[in-house]
Amino acid sequence: MENEAATLYCPNENCQALNPLTHKFCQRCSTPLPKIYLWAVVDGLSVGSPGEILADRYLVINQSVVLDTKPGLLPQTPELDDVQVIKAYLRLIPYRLNVPQVYGVLPLTDGHSHQEILLLEKPPLLVDDTDQQIYLCSEFTTAWRDATSMRQLNWLWQLAHLWEPLLSEGVASSLLDTYLLRVEGPLVRLLELRFDPETAPELPQLGEFWQQLLSETKPVIAEFVSVISHSLIQREINSPEQLIAVLDRGLAELGRSQTPTITITTKTDTGPSRQRNEDACYPPSGTLLSKPPQPTALTIVCDGIGGHEGGNLASNLAIETIQQQVQQLTKVPYDHIDPPMLLADLELAVAVANDKISQRNDGENRQGRQRMGTTLVMALPVAHEMYITHVGDSRAYWITRHGCYQVTLDDDVASREVRLGYAVYREAVQQSASGSLVQALGMSPSTSLHPTSQRFILDEDTVFLLTSDGLSDFDRVEESWETEILPILAGEANLATVADRLVEIANTKNGHDNVTIALVHYQVQYWEPEITVKAVIPDSNSIQTADAPRGTGGTLLGNSNQKTQVIPESKPAKTPQLPLQFLVPLILVVAAGSLGYFVMKLRSPSGSIPFLSSPKTQKPTDEATPEEQRSLANLAAGWVMQTKREIPLRNNQSLPPGTFLEVLDTIPSPKTTSGGFEVQLRLCSNKNTSTPANANKPPISSPAAPNSTPLPQEKTVLIDFSQLKRFGVSVLQSDTPSPCNTVTQPPVSNSTESVQLN
Repeated sequence: MENEAATLYCPNENCQALNPLTHKFCQRCSTPLPKIYLWAVVDGLSVGSPGEILADRYLVINQSVVLDTKPGLLPQTPELDDVQVIKAYLRLIPYRLNVPQVYGVLPLTDGHSHQEILLLEKPPLLVDDTDQQIYLCSEFTTAWRDATSMRQLNWLWQLAHLWEPLLSEGVASSLLDTYLLRVEGPLVRLLELRFDPETAPELPQLGEFWQQLLSETKPVIAEFVSVISHSLIQREINSPEQLIAVLDRGLAELGRSQTPTITITTKTDTGPSRQRNEDACYPPSGTLLSKPPQPTALTIVCDGIGGHEGGNLASNLAIETIQQQVQQLTKVPYDHIDPPMLLADLELAVAVANDKISQRNDGENRQGRQRMGTTLVMALPVAHEMYITHVGDSRAYWITRHGCYQVTLDDDVASREVRLGYAVYREAVQQSASGSLVQALGMSPSTSLHPTSQRFILDEDTVFLLTSDGLSDFDRVEESWETEILPILAGEANLATVADRLVEIANTKNGHDNVTIALVHYQVQYWEPEITVKAVIPDSNSIQTADAPRGTGGTLLGNSNQKTQVIPESKPAKTPQLPLQFLVPLILVVAAGSLGYFVMKLRSPSGSIPFLSSPKTQKPTDEATPEEQRSLANLAAGWVMQTKREIPLRNNQSLPPGTFLEVLDTIPSPKTTSGGFEVQLRLCSNKNTSTPANANKPPISSPAAPNSTPLPQEKTVLIDFSQLKRFGVSVLQSDTPSPCNTVTQPPVSNSTESVQLN
């Protein structure tokens, strides 16, 4: 029970009035009163007695849950150099739908001892407003027995997607702990992370865990889950990608028993403080349509970059181009589309739009802040899935009866700082320029653009909200979803009325920008099929991943003679075989576009390069050769690589052939949900080559590009691992001399440079 004498401080810094805990709005200024419940990581101990106030701020609800009674104040943040375990949470922020994020620390002093308890935000809790009781969401194994077959496979699918990123951070054993695994409606959510023992868990252990679920698995998928579990244990399924591919096919079979009806509406408004509207949307503002009868429910929101001349032209050009590109995807029967290839197609559509805007900038000789650009967020519902692609800070929110979840991560400086493990988000957003974008459409060629594509399994009625920052700024969505959007799911409000109301909220409570929103209402009728689902285990070499380079022949948009790969009825998906005449241009496209993310200076509060956890690798057997022991397949910190050919960089710089790079660390990639990661490499040497001068655009959050020079020695490069493999580097054996053996660590600047790779 909550302490009846406890009060909630108004978050309005000009008010800060005390309010009863039962109030939802400040009784003095009517500011919404957020009730921020936090999970205290206390290793099975009690954080305090219920009703007790800790650190003059945190109200103890039960042994591990506290309420922040001063939500308007920044919490105390941990010293990241001293608390290495926190970095796992930070670097897993792309997976925050399932993995909790750090809120701050709770300082406790007992006599002469002092400790800090880690506080995690948005734990999986059920709040009963009628009796003010707080409950933990059900354990995974408890909720399993009552779930439909579609939801059971959906939960396993989420665990499969989480395996590789959690393994790379040394916390995969969290996915085997039945107490930590909770479910909140369709979502699997972790209470906290548990670090792996000395021997990291492997996929056979995941199979053993799933095998324990068989007695309460729905009959229609019992054989399917049994075959998967056995294949994991026997190592017939030996990668998360292979496991996901098998689950995708099972979900596709079940999806045939699910009939969706999709209704969408859009609304855009100039707002009270702008002279013109640089936002745009598709379908056009004011549209209300349904699928069926419409063949597609593609929805797009774009926000022309503020301060950049021609932002309205960029946003409209992006929508026109993407709509034309994606139209082709609807020609393939949706229940046969290979999901990773569709993700690649959507990213390729964004790349085409980006290059059209960039080429127009170049053709009109627009430089610096005169270049027009736009953010983008789009949703494409396909059968039982929702595909979300975004660039910039326009957002997508997923609203269910259980909660409101922001599913996109802004492409801004603050999010990048968190993902790299440098700062807790609530601290990062307080820094100057924290909201500056690190990428947007039209500001550079698509070879240096990295859209984020995700997909979600939909097994219940839901609403997706796409919005520009005219509404999302200042947490307006989090404040209003329950009163404004949730009634749609209860049948108590229609889309058009809700859209008008959200625009009104944006204009009256924010009012600083244009506002554009789109609402996608997904309604589903599901019945358990009568025919049991069969498992087909594909060969691991035939698995397509969403990390495939844009422009390859396996996508509809990369080759006009091919369509999105169709999954055969009974045979594993095969890699498309291209005629010889396509191979040469294909290789050139891959070589030109396969490498790219950010080159930046690492910084840390202590002034030294933070060495974070290394990826988990299998120990080599006694029979393994040195070459087998030391390869890209089992990459580890401290290894040295050498480039095989010149790598062009942005800002008129390059990495020549023969450049030595030392592996510093790996970081989960925000680019996909398939468990990819990026590699941090320290440049040990550089040799007298550089790219030709390029008068093009600097990064959005960086000053103008310098003259053409080789990349300075001791820079740190962040490269996607899948792209690194394709680009061509050789891994040196441990006894091979190289400049990396002798170069000392460089001083680290306090500023983060966002130079990007081409």
